[in-house]
Amino acid sequence: MTYMNKIQLIQISWSPNETLFEIGSFGLHYYSLMFVLAFTIGYKIVEKYFEDEKISKEYLEPLFVYMVFSTLIGARLGEVFFYSWDYYQNHLLEILLPIRENNNKSLFGFINGYEFTGFRGLASHGAALGIIFGIIIFQLNYKLKSTLWIFDKLTVPVTLGGVFIRIGNFINSEILGTYTNSNFGIVFENRGEILPRHPAQLYESLGYLILFLILRKIYYKVNHIQGYLLGCFLSGIFSIRFFVEYVKESQGGFEESLPLLSTGQWLSIPLIISGVLIILYVNSKKKVV
Repeated sequence: MTYMNKIQLIQISWSPNETLFEIGSFGLHYYSLMFVLAFTIGYKIVEKYFEDEKISKEYLEPLFVYMVFSTLIGARLGEVFFYSWDYYQNHLLEILLPIRENNNKSLFGFINGYEFTGFRGLASHGAALGIIFGIIIFQLNYKLKSTLWIFDKLTVPVTLGGVFIRIGNFINSEILGTYTNSNFGIVFENRGEILPRHPAQLYESLGYLILFLILRKIYYKVNHIQGYLLGCFLSGIFSIRFFVEYVKESQGGFEESLPLLSTGQWLSIPLIISGVLIILYVNSKKKVV
């Protein structure tokens, strides 16, 4: 008997309650709680960075507001246009409202045909683009140091935020992995399944946690080199996303038009390349100086 045959593979049945508590038609979903944790801890991390560099905290609150709205709007529009336009083109009201059409439900007890869902169905690539545009707009209004300086400050908290969001996806039993074809994996019983899948959400969350620890470790060593952390962040986080996609179920999008890779992989490639180019550019400037 080989060593591998002696290993007892782990199979877990997963059927969690997705809602922390409910009040009437509304409820606090664990997924929403993960967002709250991500933004709250992220705020404290950036606050510490501002204190270290003696930057006035008057910039912190508006930066936080820009981040929250640009992340949520970008992530939502990314989901709509990258993955689910076939659905949302006929449900325009649901694009930016936390509701979903359901003939068996009522909203507020008197608006029939809709249910409150919270903000679910968000795309990380859309969030990345939303943050980029949001921070550029913030910088145009507040003129805080430089745009690259701001992006560098956000790399550590945003990476940690990705850890929480993927845990939220796991609790929601969404963004599923492929079947393992073995006794290892997660059986998502609340989706009516009986076969184990790869916990792709947890793979991705673990990858982001490792990247977070790396960025946090090198932050004070390379913080003076503007753009370096941003380059590491983009190339790192979307490389993780690219490789985890190999054990993810298709999420739709434009895979039929561009075969070979998933929609998530195609969207990750330009961001990985951007990260590498930023690192090369920063290194070249450093050598010249």
